[in-house]
Amino acid sequence: MPHIRHELLIEASPEKIYDAITTQEGLAGWWTPQVSATAGLNSTARFPFGPNYFKEMKIVELKPAAQVKWACIAGAGEWVGTTISFNLQPVTREVITERHPEVTGQMEQLKGADQWTLLQFHHDDWKNHTPMFAECNYTWALFLRSLKLLCETGRGLPWPQQHRV
Repeated sequence: MPHIRHELLIEASPEKIYDAITTQEGLAGWWTPQVSATAGLNSTARFPFGPNYFKEMKIVELKPAAQVKWACIAGAGEWVGTTISFNLQPVTREVITERHPEVTGQMEQLKGADQWTLLQFHHDDWKNHTPMFAECNYTWALFLRSLKLLCETGRGLPWPQQHRV
């Protein structure tokens, strides 16, 4: 089964990022403004993208300031049955250099203190590599950039602005 993976450094605390991916206000600020969600285990979050398209996620794991995991239960057929997880790890320059050299380039472009949060994003259990898989991989990168912008500047680029500069 193919999986989507992204790693990014965010110049914000794990708590701030956790709030952005678990609260209705946070999710509306980086993913889709019309979201309906509460941060409760086994609750369902609904993410509309226009009048005729939506996704619903069952919240299957919540570890404050550390991990959020969703199971897609409704939406585009290829999404149903997939899982999405956000793993948050506070990191320093030394931790990145020793354990995560793949994000050194990101670290070098960040300003501010030498402490960040490494977000490891997984969208797992796709059945096949398809055009939708490829498009979702690309669009997730844009939405994760939107999450980063929201947490670092207070303003994300949620749908339908995710493709804008």
